[in-house]
Amino acid sequence: MSKTRLLFIANPISGTRDKKPIIDSLPHFLDAERFEWEVVWTDHKNHAAELASKASEEGVDVCVAIGGDGTVNEVARSLRHKHTALAIIPMGSGNGLARHLQIPMDPDGALRVLSRCDIKALDYGLINDIPFFCTCGMGFDAFISEKFASAGKRGLGTYIENTLKGGLSYEPDTYEIIVDGQTEHYTAFLIACGNASQYGNNFYIAPQASMSDGLLDVTIIETMNVLKAPQLVMQMINKTLDTNSNVRTFKCHSLHVHRSQAGVIHYDGEPGETGADIDIRLVPKGLRVVVNEAANKTTAPIIKDIQDIYDQITGDIKSQQRKLRAINKNLLDKILQRNK
Repeated sequence: MSKTRLLFIANPISGTRDKKPIIDSLPHFLDAERFEWEVVWTDHKNHAAELASKASEEGVDVCVAIGGDGTVNEVARSLRHKHTALAIIPMGSGNGLARHLQIPMDPDGALRVLSRCDIKALDYGLINDIPFFCTCGMGFDAFISEKFASAGKRGLGTYIENTLKGGLSYEPDTYEIIVDGQTEHYTAFLIACGNASQYGNNFYIAPQASMSDGLLDVTIIETMNVLKAPQLVMQMINKTLDTNSNVRTFKCHSLHVHRSQAGVIHYDGEPGETGADIDIRLVPKGLRVVVNEAANKTTAPIIKDIQDIYDQITGDIKSQQRKLRAINKNLLDKILQRNK
């Protein structure tokens, strides 16, 4: 019986945590009788996409993205409609797709999911033919994505800082939306389309989204009094955004959006410029993904969020422990060499 071939594609600059300890721990979690693996590091934009494309051509069974949603997007877009599956070790700032799939934020837990290697075909989306796997959109979230991408620091704190600053000056746009031949007009703060349910960090922009129903979940946040913003944020956290009176939601296979002018969009948090006309559609079952079949799908959102926070903290602690062990081993080796 042949072994399952894995290629780990690690982004050294995504998020805020060191990825080297994860690489060092692979023999502990992966059965050498079942798996063989190689590790490569990215060194420029789109490098992950290039590596994944080559791996697919060479018959690798699973490409494992070690990084954030940008890295995941690069790897995934090269694996569409291929035998090679995507797996995720979440190490980014938001980790939206991994959180939706209930991949543990603790790298050890994510490696346990990988070791089970349960694979399922899931949907993905296209915005003006650019692939996305979690969310895409225009308006305020795209504006913030552009600010975040140019910030010197990564992490949740930087994202919140840009959101608070941007929210004071952002002007809503006007949109014409065509779905199934029906046209609606909105003055909106943002329009988001979810294949998965959240942006990241457990902020649910499309709380009812599924990656296997063949449908986009569209969320339109209309203009509102700034005093209602805290309520909106809390509803994003507790998965009740679709109950807000200033929010419109619907499901569809595709939609066309015309806005007043060209501008920025985002796809999985990555900003890009497009014209005034935008086409968004869903492609069913186009990507094979290693999923967490052991996840508790009935866990209440707030409990799940607490678990995610715990997993991330314990992941940081374990990372530091591995570093200390490596330092101690180096010191011991030097002492032994000196005493010879």
